[in-house]
Amino acid sequence: MKLFDFGKSSSRKRNRSGQRTDHASERQFMIGSNMNFASSEAYKLLRTNLLFSFSGSSECRIIGFTSSFSSEGKSITSINLAYTMAESKRNVLLIEGDMRLPNLSKRLDLQASPGLSNLLVGMSTAGEAIQAFRSSDEEDDPVVLDVLVAGDIPPNPSELLGSDRMVSLLEVLREHYDFIILDLPPVTAVTDALVACKLVDGMVVVVRSDRAVRGALAETIRQLKLVDAHILGFVFNGAQESGGGYYRRRGYYKKHYKYSYYYKRPEES
Repeated sequence: MKLFDFGKSSSRKRNRSGQRTDHASERQFMIGSNMNFASSEAYKLLRTNLLFSFSGSSECRIIGFTSSFSSEGKSITSINLAYTMAESKRNVLLIEGDMRLPNLSKRLDLQASPGLSNLLVGMSTAGEAIQAFRSSDEEDDPVVLDVLVAGDIPPNPSELLGSDRMVSLLEVLREHYDFIILDLPPVTAVTDALVACKLVDGMVVVVRSDRAVRGALAETIRQLKLVDAHILGFVFNGAQESGGGYYRRRGYYKKHYKYSYYYKRPEES
């Protein structure tokens, strides 16, 4: 069986009865083309900051996303950043590196299997496992984002992420994409994100305003530094509107803001 066969299979999902499902009707709010104006602009700013972090290089870059705890918006941030990069006509692959509690297939209405775990153990090829998420089949020029979901839950996700086969897989995938976004589990929960640090060119830590704990965030940064992770910055997620001068100067746009994302380089902290 060819592990790295990139002959793409059909990206349209079928349910167990063999009937096609309607992707657009099942997508969650605030994902992809469903983002409001403010969120879309925030992700474009995040995209710009990350592009400047890798300026002067045409090589494929792998960016890992993690957090201290669950429910800090790490997966949503990974999805929407990958979508925003694909929107700018770049070839982007989103990989679900959380093989313990996978959720991308439900969020994006994709098949849950085969996925990364099946690919790493040789049960499927890349062409069978990689699926296409489209903004809308009705658009003249839809945004297409390739997605590799977690697949069947394995007994040893950390070992699979740190395996030589994972390294080989990413080396091959680099030849096909401009950016690879790797959505990883929280640092304080399991070691998976730390193991994956050797696979990525940089890590982004997602911090949610109503979930973040100072001590946990400090421990997250300490553990990432212990494994020599290249921390690109932080995404501050879920900030509430403020009556400060910045929002007053935004005028009309202020009323649209439900989410706020702020990218901060480590050296600025």
